[in-house]
Amino acid sequence: MANENNKKRTEATEKPTHPWPDGPKPTLYAPEWKEYFRHLIVERRKEILRELGYLRESSMEQTSDTYSGDSSTYSYHMADQGTDAQEREKAFLFASREGKMLTLLEQAVERIDNGTYGYCMDTGAPIEFRRLEAIPHAKLSIEAKRRLEEAKNNIE
Repeated sequence: MANENNKKRTEATEKPTHPWPDGPKPTLYAPEWKEYFRHLIVERRKEILRELGYLRESSMEQTSDTYSGDSSTYSYHMADQGTDAQEREKAFLFASREGKMLTLLEQAVERIDNGTYGYCMDTGAPIEFRRLEAIPHAKLSIEAKRRLEEAKNNIE
C-alpha cells in the first residue's frame, strides 16, 4: 500500500513528456503544449519559493544569533557588522530578483490561460519553442529582443 501511494505521488509530480519528441510540433493552442509549458513554469516557481523560504530561515537564524549573543564568546567586532550588513544586502538583492522572476512567471501563466502565451508581444509572431523551453516566461521573440537590446545600446 505504501509503495502504491509513493508511486502515485511520484507520477503526480513528474514532468510531462515533451509534447513533440520526434514528430511535428503541435499548434500553439494544443492542450499538451500548454500543459508542458505550464509545468515548466510552475516547477520554476516552486523552486524559487523554496529558495526564498531557505533564505528567510537562514536570515532569521543569523539575526537571532547576532542579537542574542549566542554566536560567539567574543565581543561583536565592527568588521563582523560590516560583513553581516553585506550579507543582508546580498540576500535582499537576491530576494528582489527572485520576486521579479515570480511576477514574470505568474504573468506567463496568465498568458497561457488567456491564449496569448507563445506570441511575441512586439510583433505578434510565434516565439520559437526552443526559446520558450529555455526561458518559459519570454514575452519577446529572439529578433524582437535583439532589436530592443540594440536600441538600448545605441542610447547609451
